[in-house]
Amino acid sequence: MTKTYTNTGSKDTRSGFGAGLTELGKSNENVVALCADLTGSLKMDDFKANHPERFFQVGIAEANMIGMAAGLTIGGKIPFTGTFANFSTGRVYDQIRQSVAYSGKNVKICASHAGITLGEDGATHQILEDIGLMKMLPGMVVINPCDYNQTKAATIAIAEYEGPVYLRFGRPKVANFTPEDQKFEIGKALHLQSGTDVTIVATGHLVWEALEAAKTLNEKGISAEVINIHTIKPLDDKAILDSVTKTGCIVTAEEHNYLGGLGESVARVLAQHKPTPQEFIATNDTFGESGTPAQLMDKYGLNAEAIVKASEKVIKRK
Repeated sequence: MTKTYTNTGSKDTRSGFGAGLTELGKSNENVVALCADLTGSLKMDDFKANHPERFFQVGIAEANMIGMAAGLTIGGKIPFTGTFANFSTGRVYDQIRQSVAYSGKNVKICASHAGITLGEDGATHQILEDIGLMKMLPGMVVINPCDYNQTKAATIAIAEYEGPVYLRFGRPKVANFTPEDQKFEIGKALHLQSGTDVTIVATGHLVWEALEAAKTLNEKGISAEVINIHTIKPLDDKAILDSVTKTGCIVTAEEHNYLGGLGESVARVLAQHKPTPQEFIATNDTFGESGTPAQLMDKYGLNAEAIVKASEKVIKRK
């Protein structure tokens, strides 16, 4: 029987980050925030208003922001940097590699407007390779929550984790369906739906689409297991292997290039431990383009309909 999840009111995940940062500002005096001229877009206004002495507006100088954040950790501060995902990773990759990852600094790199749902700003801003860039850095934790509530919980949780973290979230309003009082555990996948015919593992905005796909599949007599992979690194290998042992096939779904993303991480686990038929829902080695988030998700096949088709295809490969 398909479990029903309710959208309690669509919200943008970047606002979940803002809410989490606001709460941290009140509860942890070591938390500081840095922003590269996008305070409103990152929803950091409340933190800035209430803790001006702990907020640093660096302007359009992302590389300097990463260097400053790394330096602040030496004095025991917990810096949260904020800008668009494109500028949080590709533009400052050398600074992150050398000053944060290699040095093991306790910096939280918080990236909004990730993926193709950035929308009308187009391909130059729609980064679809950031997960790959960040997960390849030794010691870097990579988190991609699915809704407002989970993003808020993740933001609060990473402040307690000692070490570099990449937290990825988005611009559009999406279904908010996870518990408001949830406890976020880094590296622990969440089973949302039990099934026996196919495993669907999804991350970020694709988790809700996976649940919608599971409903459609259930109507067709196909039992789908849905797992929310909010932490791409470290990956919950056991959750994946336990599920495919039962179902015998898997679909991975992400708002990212299939090269370097969640799907490839899952494929590595399967290749090492339990070779299993797999289908990928992701962009196919391409840049995006300008359009509404809904138009782009439809054009690039990042939706429930595509997950249903991939599930039917992979079942035939068992």
